[in-house]
Amino acid sequence: MIRLTDDALFDCPFLIGSDVGTLDFSDDEVKRLRAYLLKGGFLWVDDFWGTQAWEQWSLEIHRVLPEFSIKDVPDGDPIREVLFSVPHQIEQVSNIGYWRATGTTTERGEDSPHADFREIADRRGRIMVVMTHNTDIGDSMEREAESPDYFSQFSPNGYALATNIVLYALTH
Repeated sequence: MIRLTDDALFDCPFLIGSDVGTLDFSDDEVKRLRAYLLKGGFLWVDDFWGTQAWEQWSLEIHRVLPEFSIKDVPDGDPIREVLFSVPHQIEQVSNIGYWRATGTTTERGEDSPHADFREIADRRGRIMVVMTHNTDIGDSMEREAESPDYFSQFSPNGYALATNIVLYALTH
């Protein structure tokens, strides 16, 4: 784990954040993350659900990159095609416990009706931050031994999206 205030931050080609809907950056973290992203760094945030988490995350990332807007990743964007073709609507992946108990993936009910795939790009169009909201792509790659059914349902699309994100981060 690397903290945003660690000197090793600038040695990382990309960062992954999870459950970012409750975070509150310090002023130093805002400055460091901004410098990292503007120097070519890449951040993927995943596994945060609902309106309140989205609003908190949006507020904090806007402190980091106030001059850039959050947009849906458009069809045809290179991140959707780096290796695998990622469909317009990315898959919603819930945690395994919720899926087993309900058979559904909308962890926050009506407040998480579908997964969102969003970005913040620089002025040249290079994505600096990618966001997978109302889904847990990370879980799609974790549960093979625990539940073959869960793994077979969610892993193909989850691995495809994660692979594209990582390859994009390393090549753009």
